[in-house]
Amino acid sequence: MTNHSETTGSSGNGNNGGRDRGGSGIGDRVGYDAHGAEHQVTLRTPGELADALPYLLGYRPEDSIVLVALHDRGGRGRFGGRARLGIPTNTDDWAAVARQLAHGLITGSERRGARPEQMVAYLCQEPAAGESGKQVTQRLAPLAGLLRTECGRLDVPVIEALCISDGRYWSYCCPSEECCPVEGLPMGLPGTSVLAAAATYAGLQVRGTLRELRARLQPWETAAALEQEVALDTAGMDLVPRMLDMTSRADVAEETVSLARRIMTRLAEAPSLTGALQADLRDDELLGHEEAAALVLGLQDRTTRDRAAEWMEAEEAGPALRLWRALARRCVGPYGEHAAAPLTLAGWVAWSAGDEIEAREALAMALGADPGYLFARLLHQACNEGLDPESIRRCLRAERDTRARSEAAQSGDVEKAEDAARKGTTGSDGGLSVSPTGGDGTLPPAADGTLPASRPGTASRRRKRTRSGVRPDALSHPADTEARPSGAEESRPHSRTAGSTRPGAARRRITGKDSARRTEGTRPVGGATEGEG
Repeated sequence: MTNHSETTGSSGNGNNGGRDRGGSGIGDRVGYDAHGAEHQVTLRTPGELADALPYLLGYRPEDSIVLVALHDRGGRGRFGGRARLGIPTNTDDWAAVARQLAHGLITGSERRGARPEQMVAYLCQEPAAGESGKQVTQRLAPLAGLLRTECGRLDVPVIEALCISDGRYWSYCCPSEECCPVEGLPMGLPGTSVLAAAATYAGLQVRGTLRELRARLQPWETAAALEQEVALDTAGMDLVPRMLDMTSRADVAEETVSLARRIMTRLAEAPSLTGALQADLRDDELLGHEEAAALVLGLQDRTTRDRAAEWMEAEEAGPALRLWRALARRCVGPYGEHAAAPLTLAGWVAWSAGDEIEAREALAMALGADPGYLFARLLHQACNEGLDPESIRRCLRAERDTRARSEAAQSGDVEKAEDAARKGTTGSDGGLSVSPTGGDGTLPPAADGTLPASRPGTASRRRKRTRSGVRPDALSHPADTEARPSGAEESRPHSRTAGSTRPGAARRRITGKDSARRTEGTRPVGGATEGEG
């Protein structure tokens, strides 16, 4: 089970004031500010709040608990941070999840200097077979009550709690059947509300459902998955011994980088297609099983992965993101943990390009694949904190320039070395520093006050083995921990153990400084269902 929470305190604003309407907890006006006051929309009813949810998140949530903070600004309310978690299937987990979500959003807002005054809560779930939306609402009523209780304990009242199911909505706060009947009220058609028109005018888009967004990053479940698994097994028998050898490691890294560049060129030259599904299918056809296997395994080396992270700008970013998505889809069967590398790269490129929605999902899915993957944890925290990715880009540019100078010097190309040196003068010192204050070079806590893989009220879970008879082993080699964007992380291939027939399925392990961090990596209880990063 994996989890995802997000806090994006700047993309939606609004007003909340005056008297109650129809007995509901919402005020006479709750506004949504798309892009400045000229696009402000006033929300007056629970139905309008329900219609606003996809625009607050940027996608349509499914099987989700969503909390939205409201801040008072001179008597006028303003939407603040948002937090989302999957609805646990086990009702025993509801209390812990409600506590975790309320505490995380409120403390995250406080850290930004803006404690919310009120909350709006949403429960989104489609009916199971033979179930109606009304029954969903009744079944989830205790969860809505727990959310209201936990927020109330922190002196932040929930002024409206809505259940959205089967194209209808229900209010848990409105006692009036005239306003909110027990049968619920129909949701408006997507894109037909005043808010939808204002959002479209302001350039905001709803990216479909969360399931559609994640489908681009999830491993294959088709007949071709078996062929890809065989290719990974075969490639592992060749690459893993070479990656374990200190002499040939550099050769494998160069081969991986060169192959990735060739594939990116191939993707960039392909004609563009309309629609994410068609584009992804075409990209899958352009990437062979053996090529994908070599890249997936090669990226398990941290240094190689960091070099690939440099493809984040200009004409490289688009093909790189497509390649990382395609590789994440190739991490099939027992190779699911290997997806942490391409998912982290996809999240990084998306964030660098300004797409925080895909960035959060990709990084959260990376942590679902490997909760101890430090690079993903750092990026996930930084993205949730609203930090500027430019500080990381500067580090990566400096790394690239330093490597270019070194290569030029070794080849005896004086002119090339001098040119690389001139470019390097505009870079940073090469160390990762994405702290808000730029002080100690460390990241602040995540938006919910904790690390994504270690939150309050959690229960530890054993990590499953990829293969019978294969255990994770660490590769010992010098760790350049200070100059790499991943900090102290070690992400390596592993030696083949006795009795193992598939070395490519061997798993990684965090060592050194990360070992202590790994012990705290418990999973949040009641997270989203499998694949909901």
